[in-house]
Amino acid sequence: TKGYKFSTYATWRIRQAITRAMADQARTIRIPVHMVEVINKLGRIQRELLQDLGREPTPEELAKEMDITPEKVLEIQQYAREPISLDQTIGDEGDSQLGDFIEDSEAVVAVDAVSFTLLQDQLQSVLETLSEREAGVVRLRFGLTDGQPRTLDEIGQVYGVTRERIRQIESKTMSKLRHPSRSQVLRDYLD
Repeated sequence: TKGYKFSTYATWRIRQAITRAMADQARTIRIPVHMVEVINKLGRIQRELLQDLGREPTPEELAKEMDITPEKVLEIQQYAREPISLDQTIGDEGDSQLGDFIEDSEAVVAVDAVSFTLLQDQLQSVLETLSEREAGVVRLRFGLTDGQPRTLDEIGQVYGVTRERIRQIESKTMSKLRHPSRSQVLRDYLD
């Protein structure tokens, strides 16, 4: 043991084992041990500066003390935050949950779904005023049938003509669709 007492070595190893166990098991989302050590160091310095200054230290003051950038301090503070459960009750009565107030951006709002269906119906009726080829070119070009827009070449292969001819048909058809007699019904959906 090269002259060192066993207790010196054992104390350090026990402290390390406890720190690692806490880092591995204490949080809902596991943070690497080295990051937990940095978070703990930041917390310790923050408490010391709070006592010395009599107020919460700024990120700049913490950064200077830790010899890192203020941006890095803010990043470390983000890592240190504990997640909150969406099932956590809030409010005076305790009958609401946090998740009730968070919008599901992926969910389709009923009004949007109805509006989309009406738009499809209107678009279908406008396309029925065109020739079969013109309507087909528009459907393929903009992916109205299957959600997959096609290139001029791909549409040309379907109709057995060149991409230039498809471009001409598309241009002529779009001019027809811009005519007020056809476009007026679709203008309400532009908002």
